[in-house]
Amino acid sequence: MPNYRRLQIPGSTWFFTVNLLQRHNNNLLIEEITTLKACIKKVHHARPFEIVAWVVLPDHMHCLWRLPEGDTDYATRWRLIKTYFSKAIPLQEHRSSMRIKNNERGIWQRHYWEHWIRDEYDFKQHFDYIHRNPVKHKLVNRVVDWPYSTFHKYVKAGIYPANWCGDNRVKIEAGE
Repeated sequence: MPNYRRLQIPGSTWFFTVNLLQRHNNNLLIEEITTLKACIKKVHHARPFEIVAWVVLPDHMHCLWRLPEGDTDYATRWRLIKTYFSKAIPLQEHRSSMRIKNNERGIWQRHYWEHWIRDEYDFKQHFDYIHRNPVKHKLVNRVVDWPYSTFHKYVKAGIYPANWCGDNRVKIEAGE
């Protein structure tokens, strides 16, 4: 089994993408959003970190986290979130013979994508990417219409206008 080496920069900000194993026609994260939030809250309470931005889509999620000063351990936080979530929902998913042999659920991809945020430009690009993602995946026409995102928090704070990222319907109608 490969030994993955992850960058260790204490107190840094990180962008993550975490995917379900079976992404095609899978709405599990939205169907179990209350359970997912409870698992995140449980880990957040036990191992604090700042949730800067988050979007949950039907089959994957993106987020920005800022770790506490001197802390590099995002891997344990993700392991716990994924484990708590897996234990909290009924066994319904298809599992490969290898996952059955290893007593593993078939919910999550084993690994996730992490990216160290290097500077303000990098931060802004990933911050916007997270909030734009439901429109990118054609889940909604307007960012404001997706309920599973920190976008609404930033509209209230005056960081984004409610109509940020435009309205695809207006663009389509204007082009007709």
